[in-house]
Amino acid sequence: MIPKERIAEILGSYEDSISIATVCSHSSLQIFDGARKEGFKTIGIAIGKPPRYYDAFPKAKPDEFFIVDSYPQILEKTSELAEKNAVVIPHGSFVEYLGAQRFLELDLPTFGNRRVLEWESDRDKEREWLTSAGLSMPKEIDNPENIDSPVLVKYHGAKGGRGFFIAKDYEDFKAKADSGEKYSIQEYIVGTRYYMHYFYSPVTDGGYRLSKGCLEFLSIDRRDESNIDGLYRTGSQEEMRKMGIDPTFVVTGNIPLVLRESLLPKAFDIGEKTVEKSLELFGGMIGPFSLEAIVTDDLEFKVFEISARIVAGTNLFISGSPYADLLDEKMSTGRRIAREIRIAKEKNLLMEVLS
Repeated sequence: MIPKERIAEILGSYEDSISIATVCSHSSLQIFDGARKEGFKTIGIAIGKPPRYYDAFPKAKPDEFFIVDSYPQILEKTSELAEKNAVVIPHGSFVEYLGAQRFLELDLPTFGNRRVLEWESDRDKEREWLTSAGLSMPKEIDNPENIDSPVLVKYHGAKGGRGFFIAKDYEDFKAKADSGEKYSIQEYIVGTRYYMHYFYSPVTDGGYRLSKGCLEFLSIDRRDESNIDGLYRTGSQEEMRKMGIDPTFVVTGNIPLVLRESLLPKAFDIGEKTVEKSLELFGGMIGPFSLEAIVTDDLEFKVFEISARIVAGTNLFISGSPYADLLDEKMSTGRRIAREIRIAKEKNLLMEVLS
């Protein structure tokens, strides 16, 4: 991993100017739009050639495109990006396609704490983090031969839901599992899925205070997951398979949601515990994160995953959300990232939010 001293050295060469850079994918439209609203120049890193669809969204089109032949080539061109005063904003596609290990070696100032990748990308360590924070998680099954009720099998790393599957017993598991992939097995919880979008600021005063900084609750979504959501129309998985349809969890879109207000204290409680434990384990995650949970009919939150950066579900809220509007009007997660950088810069605390 790039030492903090090296990041401080690069940042020192930027003098008083910063450009916000990210890969043209995932949540880049709102990242560029938000950066522009906060007064930053923007750089869109594109593979092969500039994506044409940016022409359709002029307010979110980056000020310039930086073209590479492949994701690994970004590592070879960091000096060119540094000459443009680039601060990199990670998102799910950026980290997944470059690779977590390569991202740790990216020789550029990056928003957030890169040490979180060690804990987030490995499902065993992720579980250690969340359970030690006091969050309730679905029971884990260590041996697939012990499956005696429906389980959800999840491969390690961010894959947009691709490859996840439900198994009802060991034979069902063997028929579907990829033996070459590292996986985890969790009990299948019946309830309502909520993807809650938070923002942790170590440099902002006021609001919902933590031991250091404050926690914000920006929005919530639910994912539309490929043909598994056809269960609502075509019945059980077994019936789908009889029709030749293999249910999958590939994310194809997102739906906005709000919680009943009486659940907000619980939502803040699990967010707070997650941040406080991150401060203890690896110095804290910084900026946006999402706790992905199922709320049962007895109103218990069962957290099944964390995404420790901006998630694609926040794309629903480029002009704000029912929650973000109570912080500041038209505040997207992308803009909140840019504002955090601006606040940190004004307070001479950039190294508190960059790594």
